[in-house]
Amino acid sequence: MISYARQTQEEQPEAPTPVEEHIAPSPRVSVQAFCETVETAAAVQSAGEDRRLGKAHLKIQMGGMAAAIEAYRSAPTPNVIVLESDGRNDLLTGLDHLATVCDAGTRVVVIGRINDVMLYRELVRRGVSDYVLAPVGAIDVVRSICNLFSAPEAKAVGRIIAVVGAKGGVGASTISHNVAWAIARDLAMDAVVADLDLAFGTAGLDYNQDPPQGIADAVFSPDRVDTAFIDRLLSKCTDHLSLLAAPATLDRVYDFGTDAFDAVFDTLRSTMPCIVLDIPHQWSGWTKRALIGADDILIVAAPDLANLRNTKNLFDLLKASRPNDRPPLYCLNQVGIPKRPEIAAAEFAKAIESQPVVSIPFEPQIFGSAANNGQMIAEISANHKSIEMFLQIAQRLTGRSETKKQKSSLLSPLIEKLRGK
Repeated sequence: MISYARQTQEEQPEAPTPVEEHIAPSPRVSVQAFCETVETAAAVQSAGEDRRLGKAHLKIQMGGMAAAIEAYRSAPTPNVIVLESDGRNDLLTGLDHLATVCDAGTRVVVIGRINDVMLYRELVRRGVSDYVLAPVGAIDVVRSICNLFSAPEAKAVGRIIAVVGAKGGVGASTISHNVAWAIARDLAMDAVVADLDLAFGTAGLDYNQDPPQGIADAVFSPDRVDTAFIDRLLSKCTDHLSLLAAPATLDRVYDFGTDAFDAVFDTLRSTMPCIVLDIPHQWSGWTKRALIGADDILIVAAPDLANLRNTKNLFDLLKASRPNDRPPLYCLNQVGIPKRPEIAAAEFAKAIESQPVVSIPFEPQIFGSAANNGQMIAEISANHKSIEMFLQIAQRLTGRSETKKQKSSLLSPLIEKLRGK
């Protein structure tokens, strides 16, 4: 057993879990829980179904401390042991007995009902990794286990943002590329765009990049995927933005298994603070896995009936599959096409039971010019109103505010014009 535990609520009160809390996923570890109450067992079971513990192998048993000591007399201990206990003296005595049968390196999380600093210090002295006050919810268990493998001094694990269209042709790729540009330029976050539409992807065209290698090289050579290999495949767009381009060729068929992109995503997480996935409009095992496994999701929809139905279906599935995450976000795009009947944003929101982040108007002139020139909207028109919308989406997806602007001066208009150029 090794240290260290979190401070108890008495020593340092914890605020309620924020909606935007980012919990890094757990690596492939074995976890065994020994519970005393069915409520805690249910919470641990629910935690095991969370996407962030998707790689962990979880086993739940009843019996608490006594069952754990008996189990490990003749069996090796897992990476993590979760123990529920409602006593104090029995807990400390039990931990001493457990230490005699516990393998070196095993981490122990204790779920207890006593909120006492002295008990906390005794647990730390005995090498307990975390102490969580009961009653616990699934997210408490997820946070406790995942945080064991996220050392404070370690580099933060990157946030994955998935962008998908509710229907083909709604401009999801354009939105994802411009939002990634806003994340990199306005929020000053290092970001990478991964174009997952290997046959018809447009990220290379939109960023005016034609790299000889891209994401296909990683997907078809999973045994070679590591940080150095991915770095060689990245194409630099700006100081803060890189691209993992799709080949956009039809010389092979791109049929993938469910976990085909796992190694790529894991490696990107370890090197980039923000990863934007441009997911094609198709339904397969790997696209579903990419959406459910993302930290945040943006659905791009046009204001018509088919998009409303598809957005509703995606919302329902993703909320059910990600009970401990905030619901996905969505935006309306291509709003106001002349002579086209549309579903009003208010009606769309009523059916989805959620408001759109933004409603982006249909402006074919500027969006078409940007696409044909291989530029972002901000490069075509520095003051266009859609730029503020892209920034708003970026802020919601990353949980960050816009970087502070300098105080205005007489030279500000000139500076802005130079930046635009």
